[in-house]
Amino acid sequence: MRHKAAMLADSLPTAASPSLADARATLERVWGHPDFRGRQAEVVGEVLAGRDVLAVLPTGGGKSVCYQIPAMLRSGLGLVVSPLIALMTDQVEALKQQGVAAARLDSGVSMDDRSEIWRAARAGELDLLYVSPEGLAQPHLIDRLHDLPLSLIAIDEAHCVSQWGHDFRPDYRTLGRLAELFPGVPRVAVTATADARTRDDIVRSLRLGEARVVVDSFARPNLQLLAVRKENGSRARTDAAVIDLVRQRRGKSGVVYCGSRDGCERVAQALREAGTNAIAYHAGMEARDRDRRLERFLAEDGAVMVATIAFGMGVDKADVRFVIHADPPGSLEAYWQEIGRAGRDGEPAEGITLYGPSDIAWTLRRLEGRPMAEEVKAVQVRKARQLFAMLDGAVCRPQAVRRYFGETEAEPCGVCDICQDPPAQFDATVPAQKALAAVQRLGERFGRGRVIDHLLGKTKDVQSWETALSTWAIGADVALHTWRDVVDHLMFEGLLVEDPNDGKPLVRLGDPEAVRAVYRGERVVEVRLAPARAVAAKERVRTGRNAALETMDADVRARFETLRAWRRDRAAEQRVPPYVIFQDKTLLEIAMAEPADLERLSHISGVGQTKLDRYGKGVLAALSQQPA
Repeated sequence: MRHKAAMLADSLPTAASPSLADARATLERVWGHPDFRGRQAEVVGEVLAGRDVLAVLPTGGGKSVCYQIPAMLRSGLGLVVSPLIALMTDQVEALKQQGVAAARLDSGVSMDDRSEIWRAARAGELDLLYVSPEGLAQPHLIDRLHDLPLSLIAIDEAHCVSQWGHDFRPDYRTLGRLAELFPGVPRVAVTATADARTRDDIVRSLRLGEARVVVDSFARPNLQLLAVRKENGSRARTDAAVIDLVRQRRGKSGVVYCGSRDGCERVAQALREAGTNAIAYHAGMEARDRDRRLERFLAEDGAVMVATIAFGMGVDKADVRFVIHADPPGSLEAYWQEIGRAGRDGEPAEGITLYGPSDIAWTLRRLEGRPMAEEVKAVQVRKARQLFAMLDGAVCRPQAVRRYFGETEAEPCGVCDICQDPPAQFDATVPAQKALAAVQRLGERFGRGRVIDHLLGKTKDVQSWETALSTWAIGADVALHTWRDVVDHLMFEGLLVEDPNDGKPLVRLGDPEAVRAVYRGERVVEVRLAPARAVAAKERVRTGRNAALETMDADVRARFETLRAWRRDRAAEQRVPPYVIFQDKTLLEIAMAEPADLERLSHISGVGQTKLDRYGKGVLAALSQQPA
């Protein structure tokens, strides 16, 4: 690790306050990128000037650079609060590969290493120190930090501070006291997913006061989104659909999210039996076992991680080509963050979600069992319904998500399943009124199948009290599958809800005001006509470098595979994920450009000075098939 003073000398003409031009020079020298993306420059400029800022940048949008570069340029140590050991480890290892002086303090760091970290910090040899919120609760850590000049305090995954967010962590609530403990030290809070209410809560909870709030577009144009309604809630059919989807993407790295630990194990085993390098991951495993499985996923090409939500936050594997939700998440925030783990390299990727009415019933039961204030619970229920309304709706999926986050001018993406094949809709207000009335007349005592049989007039062994009801056979002119679609949609909209009833769900009326609005005709109910076909992936329109690779000349592909093999060996030697050495898109650019010397190699995006010095000769040797 280089002494921080030397790093500053390389980037700054004087010891004066660093400028945005200095930041750009550092970005190019260390990361090999000529300029910032999106609204990164605005955030960096605020922190360089010593001002607080909340930055909401999309997954893959380079949030970490917004505090890493200012920490390198400003005098003092940059303190980063991060929620997970895996996330801290990943970022620190990536920074070391860039030649940046970074360290982490967590339960996995030995006493000897801790002593060396504090020595380096006191000597001014560290740019960044990563700690957990639990670690900051320890008085001795605060005492040590008080003895050091801090350049900034960064709070990563800042949505964890908010009870309105999708990943609330009580330990984050204590981070507001940093304003008092370290007055005058600029603080930057970063997250990828926060709606307006969550952003307000972050600012209030962290006591950011006059902080500038920078919200970038949530657009991810490289992601192609698809949602498919499950068939009859059958777990076996859902598993088969997931296996088929993964098989169609054989050899590509991906993530499959399951709603339970048992589901992870079951789907991972089925995928392995089908010939996929599948790895199960969930919170029921020992931490060491989870770490080993994460290392495998990061290191192995074409690996598929089958996981619960215990996996994912901050995992920066750039070449994930697809994310499949075998079970949908609980909110649009969680959906966008989890889907966003695909295509972090900017190349085409897919997000596929399987969903059904049993899923929303499960989501609502889980929320009901959580200890939270009724006001918070009501918000989380609304968030869940908004997600399912998007999945079952007919509006461009990225457009719906972006408008949810406040981008009112968002346009259709043109590539999601809704845009590619707009679904037909029909005005189901009258059938909805009939279904609601049937549930009411039946005393909310039966399941959905029985309600539909009643509407069709096909109840077996029907009794006279039922045939005497005004709703008996009132829907005999509507097809069975249409009634299923209508009832499912009413579930998604919250007009009908299911009570568990010991595994035999009963249907009852939902929100009274909303039900009355449908009865009065004030609320129109539109239902998608479900396509009469099984789950099948359409042929995708391929663009970008990954598409180019699939149709590239054999010599370029050979060079790319040679470089990947060289990278894999270097990663194994250092016990780091391959992508922290070079991302796939950088290797592909090298394979296509075939640089003959270090000067030409230095012009490839992603090849900073440190990596050029460390790996340049090895890359050139690999290209020429000569030993390094």
